[in-house]
Amino acid sequence: MADAPKPLPFVYQFAAGAVAGVSEVSARYPLDVVKTRVHILNSHRQLQTGKVTGEEGYNGMVDCFRKIIKNEGFSRLYRGISAPILMEAPKRATKFAANDSWGTFYRNLFGQEKMTQSLSVLTGATAGATESFVVVPFELIKIRLQDKAQAHKYNGMIDCFTKTVKNEGPLTLYQGLESTMWRHILWNAGYFGCIFQVRELIPTATTKQGQVTNDLISGAIGGTVGTIVNTPMDVVKSRIQNSTKVAGTVPKYNWAWPALGTVMREEGFGALYKGFLPKVLRLGPGGGILLVVFTGVMDFFREMRGDI
Repeated sequence: MADAPKPLPFVYQFAAGAVAGVSEVSARYPLDVVKTRVHILNSHRQLQTGKVTGEEGYNGMVDCFRKIIKNEGFSRLYRGISAPILMEAPKRATKFAANDSWGTFYRNLFGQEKMTQSLSVLTGATAGATESFVVVPFELIKIRLQDKAQAHKYNGMIDCFTKTVKNEGPLTLYQGLESTMWRHILWNAGYFGCIFQVRELIPTATTKQGQVTNDLISGAIGGTVGTIVNTPMDVVKSRIQNSTKVAGTVPKYNWAWPALGTVMREEGFGALYKGFLPKVLRLGPGGGILLVVFTGVMDFFREMRGDI
């Protein structure tokens, strides 16, 4: 594999991450709405054992799309998008900038001149933990706006933020930090680890188009593997963040690993992969889009600065 390009200052990482993130989330957001609906369905009281039927239940991704559009209108597929759009700049900038910074740290720590497979996984996991601190408040607002059972309480992102802080306290914005951290550790480890491995295995690109193809392939594979690994934690994260705090009571879904056990015990292992199809359809190709756009914007900045 060719030597890695020269790192750029944080401001360029931030801008490239922002463009890449907004591009990815805009294209894939409706699938995220469907994923969240399927994730939190079983936490509502209308759940029955076996298949859920009727207008309140979703028997898969296509059925969820159909019922949302039929019963709530097409625009509902973009409900809550303002939070992730605003989140993408710091989130993606943190993801890539932290991955680069932690990579340098670990190479120096372990005396490695270049990245290795194990260092890529470790670096990605640490970058994911770092990223989670930026993500949590936005994720909580997004999930509450996406959930049909709660969305009527709020008149948009600002109203949801205000009411959450007023009624449940400011620390509620970091409800689900632990599960979010595990989700991002697992996804980033799979994503960056696979990108490194795939780039090692496929022929080095000799043209710009070849580089785009290689990034698309490695990013899509990384996104798919990361999604397979982290979906169970994403399921419990959605339920934890969608739980309204009530004084004097302990939420059913509180900490990540016990919540995994609760879901498996009550609903079976398959429930940990509810919403997997829309998620992998979003984050598989989305991982490719993210890497292609990020790399392209960074290359543009290098040309602009005369670093190429």
